[in-house]
Amino acid sequence: MSVMSEAVALVSLGCAKNLVDSEVMAGLLTAAGYRMTSFPGDADVIVVNTCAFIGEAQQEAVDTILDLAKHKEAGRCRALVVTGCLAQRFASELLAEIPEIDAVVGTGDFPLIADVVRRALSGERVRLVGTPCYLYDENAPRILSTPPYVAYVKIAEGCSNQCSYCVIPDLRGPYRSRPMESIIAEVRKLARGGAKELILIAQDTTRYGEDIYGHPSLARLLREVCKVDGPRWVRVLYMYPTRVTGELIEVMASEPKICKYVDLPLQHADDDILRAMNRRGTSDDAREIIARFRQAMPDVTIRSTFIVGFPGETDEKFGRLLDFLKEVRLDRVGVFAYSPQPGTPAARLHGRVPARVKERRRREAMEVQKTISREKNEARVGKVFDVLIEGRSEESDLVTVGRSQAEAPEIDGLIYIGNEHPAPGEFRRVRIVDAGDYDLVGETLAPGAGEAGDARVP
Repeated sequence: MSVMSEAVALVSLGCAKNLVDSEVMAGLLTAAGYRMTSFPGDADVIVVNTCAFIGEAQQEAVDTILDLAKHKEAGRCRALVVTGCLAQRFASELLAEIPEIDAVVGTGDFPLIADVVRRALSGERVRLVGTPCYLYDENAPRILSTPPYVAYVKIAEGCSNQCSYCVIPDLRGPYRSRPMESIIAEVRKLARGGAKELILIAQDTTRYGEDIYGHPSLARLLREVCKVDGPRWVRVLYMYPTRVTGELIEVMASEPKICKYVDLPLQHADDDILRAMNRRGTSDDAREIIARFRQAMPDVTIRSTFIVGFPGETDEKFGRLLDFLKEVRLDRVGVFAYSPQPGTPAARLHGRVPARVKERRRREAMEVQKTISREKNEARVGKVFDVLIEGRSEESDLVTVGRSQAEAPEIDGLIYIGNEHPAPGEFRRVRIVDAGDYDLVGETLAPGAGEAGDARVP
């Protein structure tokens, strides 16, 4: 069988940073002559790019691998390849416990994916897991799996923050920024391909440039990205709170292309817990940075994530988190139950919280936030926003969905539209007419029928 007839299905799990790696792998495999398919049942080779950030992600990855392994018995699959964070962390265990796996490839070794697939198809069992040091650039072949009007740009790899609960530094290596010229070259390429929303990502975007320029340079990078013709929105995710500078806030507030959307993982609001997490800053620092963003951008949407059930979290300390949520009234919140990761400092801490208590606290925090989210959404009724159309709803062909600057793809809610069905990738002015806990209902307006975000629209 010739290489050209070999079909490869690539399943990507986890975050958008992992998705970029999957897109590069798809490009490398295609360049090597393999044919990509979206259907594992039609594939000669299945590649699973895994996540291992928390226990739930690890379990999802294992379940997915086992499910896909069935295609080796009942389908045409001849090689099952596991890549990404789970492979980096548990390569030996995966090979020992799941015999259907033909190759494991670490987070820094996936540029050799085409050769690994060739070796696996020839009957070799491959273990390729080294020290993570790879950093993709604008020349890496990449096949977008997102719609053509949305693209992620990974501006850095790895992490050096050393949060006590996190394995990312071990899985991805130390923080390393891409040169600004490389990022801008990729942005221009994506713009030529029709990208209208660019989403800049890294484990900590606010640290960008510190390692190669001697100081954080995200603000400067954003100015340069905004100069590229074509994209209408530039969104930034994953900002470390204490690294947010006045210059960064000023750039975000003044550049029309930059989405007035802040992703600010805070993790907790009790100072003792924050110290145990090895997080820099205090809850008062978080309050201050939130206030500064809101003062500079009154229409800003702020998203954050929190961990409940961390070792040492008493009812009183958890209560401080609930009080914080009620006080600062963030627009978007994700809450996760602490998942101890072997080898991390936090895994050795005393004061473990029972699983049932962690889950109860997670639900309680999300209930508090659901009320806030509903009230925030109801305050948007009557206002008009620019909306990027995503296409027909998965629930009904009679409804089209889209997002405003306030909704990041995949992680936030949607705006449902029933009076018109524009093509995906188009922008429309939409008046919000109804609100749910997380989603909104809107109707498109005729051109010039209201100012975006203006509450006084009749």
